[in-house]
Amino acid sequence: MGQSGMGDRMTTILAIDTSAGTSVAIVRDGEVLSEHSIDEIRRHAEVVGDLIVRCLSDAGITAADITDVVAGRGPGPFTGLRVGIAAAIAFAVGRTIPLHGVVSHDAVAWGRAEPCTVVTDARRREIAVSSYAAGGVAHRVAGPTLTTNDELATVADLADYPECRADTISAAALALRAEAGLRLGIDFSDHRAIYLRAPDAVPSAGPKKVLS
Repeated sequence: MGQSGMGDRMTTILAIDTSAGTSVAIVRDGEVLSEHSIDEIRRHAEVVGDLIVRCLSDAGITAADITDVVAGRGPGPFTGLRVGIAAAIAFAVGRTIPLHGVVSHDAVAWGRAEPCTVVTDARRREIAVSSYAAGGVAHRVAGPTLTTNDELATVADLADYPECRADTISAAALALRAEAGLRLGIDFSDHRAIYLRAPDAVPSAGPKKVLS
């Protein structure tokens, strides 16, 4: 599975993001050919394959026409992110095409003319926060980081980077952000998930005792 920029080649991107709900899109050279999203946050594994099939059908193409895959890296919950990234890896490996990882908050900030602070729900009464400078390529200046609504002003300069709340992440925006960034030579080879809190499950201190 190669990792490469786009240069001047024509691209048809399959983008997958499961940091909030599940969103899948296909973008070709700046044009959104198809996008399907489901807000449900507990059915990623059940729906992601179907959404890929629906997007390919609506775009009038086959898997063989996809040249690049983009995976949303989060921040987001462990289980949801794992499903989306695994699906992106499987598709890219199966087709032997480049896989690119993009921070999911970038999709919210992409294309905005003014600076902003992207805020998404991290559950457990916490929020995930990233701040972006003005400009269409979503230049991140801070974050992602984890905080609470009460503490938001202590981790983000809301005067210079006004708050922008997002309930969902658009895979189409994720693909467009990746496409624009790759043409500028930005490296998106890291597709590891971004978890902002430690996992609930931790290894035990030692082997369990066997009781007779």
